[in-house]
Parts: sequence; C-alpha cells; structure tokens
Amino acid sequence: MSENLKKLTGKFGFEPVAQHLVNDCDIALFQELTESESFLFDFVKQNVADRIGAQINENNYKNLIEFLKFYSPSYEDVIVSALVKYADEDLTDLMLEKFENGTDDEKTYCARFFGAIQDPLAYNCLLANAYADDEFLAQNCASSLALWKDEKSYNDALEKLKSADEFEKLSAVKFLSAYGNKEALPEIFKAMRSSAMAENIAGEIPYIENLFELLDKYYENALLTINFIINGLGEILPLSAVFDYELFEVFERLINNYDDSKTAIVLLNARDKFDTLTENDEYLFDEDKNTKNEVHDIKKLLNNADNLGKYINDELNENSPFVFTALDFATDLLKIRELLKSNNQTLILKTAEVLKKLGNLDENAKTIALLKVTDINIKSIIRAL
Repeated sequence: MSENLKKLTGKFGFEPVAQHLVNDCDIALFQELTESESFLFDFVKQNVADRIGAQINENNYKNLIEFLKFYSPSYEDVIVSALVKYADEDLTDLMLEKFENGTDDEKTYCARFFGAIQDPLAYNCLLANAYADDEFLAQNCASSLALWKDEKSYNDALEKLKSADEFEKLSAVKFLSAYGNKEALPEIFKAMRSSAMAENIAGEIPYIENLFELLDKYYENALLTINFIINGLGEILPLSAVFDYELFEVFERLINNYDDSKTAIVLLNARDKFDTLTENDEYLFDEDKNTKNEVHDIKKLLNNADNLGKYINDELNENSPFVFTALDFATDLLKIRELLKSNNQTLILKTAEVLKKLGNLDENAKTIALLKVTDINIKSIIRAL
C-alpha cells in the first residue's frame, strides 16, 4: 500500500491527499484505491468517498472522467453524482460516447449517469447492456431503465422467465431484481419452482423485497425461497449474504411465530446446513470475523429451537414443494415408500436413495420404482442402488 493510500484511508493527513487525487487527477492512486476494495472495511470506503466528494468542485469535476477507467461500487455514487450535478451538453455527449465505445468499467459508470440524465440517445445502450456478462454493468442498466419507467425491457424480462434455457431465465431474474418492481415476484416464484437453478434465483429475491415482508405476503413462496437460500449458502451463495438476508432475524421470527410443518422442515434444513458450515473449516476459512460469528450465532439459535421433529413426516407428499427437503429428515418408512408411486421421476429417485440410506430399499421397492420410471438414466441409477 502506497503512502498516499495509507493517508487517504487513514485517520490523519487524508485531506491534502484527497485534494491531490482530484485536482491532479492521480489515476494511479485511484486505481490502487479500487484494487484495495476487498481489503478495506465498508466504513473506511465510505470515509474515502466522503473525502473525495468534499474536494470536487466546478473547476475540477472533469478530472473524474479519467477515473471511469476503474469501476468501484464504493466510489460510484460520489463520482456519478458529481458528474450529474455539473452535467452540460458537452459532458453528456462525452458520456454517451464512452457508453457506446468504452470499456465495461466506463460503461458501468455511464449506465448509472444516464439513469439520472435521461438522454433518449442513451436508451439503446441501456438495452444493449442490460444482460451484459459484467454484472455491475447489467445491474446499472436495469436500475436505470427502471428510473426511465421503461415497460418494454420489464415485459421482455418477464417473458424470459418462461425460457427453457436456465441461464436466460436466471439473467431475467437478475434484471428484474435490479429493476426492482415488486409486482414481478409472483412470476419469479413460478420460475424458481421449476428451475434447476432455484438456489441462484432465490438468492436474488430478497433484493426485490425483504424476507420479512415476503413472509407476510407470500408465506409458502417465502419459505421456499428461504429453503433454497439455505441450500445454496457456502457453495452457490456467499456466506456473507447472511447479513443481506438478515437470516438470524428471519430464523428467530420463524421459531417464535410459526408452528407448522413447512416452517419446521425449513428450520430442520437450516439447522443441518449450519451444523455442516461450522464443522468443516473449508466453509469458514476465508470468511471475516463478523461472518464467522454470525454463522455460529445462527447455529446456536437453530440448535435451541424445540419441537421441530413432531412435523418431520408431514410434508411427505408429492404435491408439497418441501418434499425433497422433508425426505432428508423423514422417519416414517411407510410414507416414504408411498412416494415411489409418485409421478415425479426425480422424486422417485430421491426416495429410492433415502430408502437405501435407511436400509429399506428391498427388491419390491425397486420394482415399484422401476415400473413408474421411464427415464433411462434414472432407471440405471435405481438399479445400481
């Protein structure tokens, strides 16, 4: 870390360095700052943003254009808000040129800029980059299109939710998450229920509406979202997301306010997951102290929850969206064996695997399963059990 960066991020001597950064357009220092993103605490980054903002004025704001080469979500607000404040026709034309021909980093700032400066000439650029591989760019385009109240892009995303292509479906969910229209939630829930990437989709939903409000409005779908989030934590979804989703508070509410089989299955799944997360160093090794403490606190909360076992077999019904999770904890062999007669071939396979684990997959059970299954691959797996 250079001496200037130490001062800029430290408690003393930051003002002249911030002044130098903006007035002298020190690109190298700004690049070093953005490359230190993951090593700085959030409050430090906010302090730096405030320090930079205090030095921007009508005489030096154009220097910020050079900083667009290095994107950072931590300094996006201070840079873009200053450019919007001093925007004129020349600056808008320059930003449009960068939006059309610049790097992804430059386009990401531009997308945010044109959320406020709604120049019709930027519209096609927003559409063209709304599904970019760069997630920051795609997100900024979607959120700016929402500010434009653009119905075309919103309706197109709703149509993409019906796609047979799982990646296209997920990209539509990410667009709708950034767009932020809560009216899209029923369609997103529908897509999640039928998706092979349900954990990824579930991870986007709380950014549209928080889990507490979802539990009030869409109880079963909210529980299902929480269940998929639990499944994805540590592998598909980062453990630090426990703070974004407020999982400690969510589980606390479920434990104290709900007494039904669906909630019990979700809490059992959560207890099992957080036991796994804390028993294996590979999950927590790279996490910061706050995340580690939160994960352990959640584990303690879940392990103190009572009477979850009384509902353990109640969701063993092929029509329950929680049946796959319920099978992981089920004990009623008769109810489990009944699921071999299901019309869902994936559920039949899961049931056969559970019976095998419980030492109850006899030849009669295999025969029932194989008579119902038409998929060659699933048949082969069941025969091999």
